[in-house]
Amino acid sequence: MDQEGALRPRPRDRIVGTARDLFRKHGIRGIGVDAIADAAGSNKMTLYRHFGSKDDLVVACLREVACDADSFWREIEKAHPGDPMAQLHRWVRFGAECVTSDSRGCDMANAAVELAERDHPARKVIEEFKTKQRDRLADLCGRAGVAQADLLADALTLLLEGARVSRQSVGAEGPCAHFIRMGEAIIASFAGNEARAKV
Repeated sequence: MDQEGALRPRPRDRIVGTARDLFRKHGIRGIGVDAIADAAGSNKMTLYRHFGSKDDLVVACLREVACDADSFWREIEKAHPGDPMAQLHRWVRFGAECVTSDSRGCDMANAAVELAERDHPARKVIEEFKTKQRDRLADLCGRAGVAQADLLADALTLLLEGARVSRQSVGAEGPCAHFIRMGEAIIASFAGNEARAKV
């Protein structure tokens, strides 16, 4: 095998990568398997050999999104080992980066809007992902010493979700431009309430 062939992604990986890009640009319903296969330098037969249906391909794409999120959690732990409060503040900054750098919003949330059928196989992936992210954030809040960790995690989760939608609807100069200030204020409010309660 030549060097170019060795570096070329496997057909399955090319199809998933291409599908993720096209789903982000056109929506899941807005692009068909023929166009995905063609853009991936493949064909529909190969696509269906790896994925039994378009729904299976959507699930595979969303699972890759989930893997990308796992790498973020590893990064904040590595950046601030043993310091949960610093990790929480890093989460806020990462959220701001996601909001301001990406006008297409959250792949999971976008898929949830498009795939309204409760029995669609992707719905389980989306629900598990969103629940896991919120639970990881609640755990981090708890380790940072916040007594109302679940409530703080919910507030920050809703802030991020809302900011990403706002970015899509009114642009980067809208309310989402204040994401860091709002996130830090929410954290300070919870920490401040607890400090006052101890006095």
